[in-house]
Amino acid sequence: MKAKEVRELSIKEIKERIDAENDHLNTLILQHSISPLDNPVQIKESRRLIARLTTILIERSKEQN
Repeated sequence: MKAKEVRELSIKEIKERIDAENDHLNTLILQHSISPLDNPVQIKESRRLIARLTTILIERSKEQN
């Protein structure tokens, strides 16, 4: 999901997406610790998506104040 797509979401949707991505990241890390993932880059991509979502959420909260 690119930043342009994230900016189209509402604040509530972004928060829900962050929670879902955190759960997904934790699952990936757990699976990777048990046995190697086929594509370990998924962990990196998931972390970056969470950071992207969080950054845009912070920007929106600053705009409202």
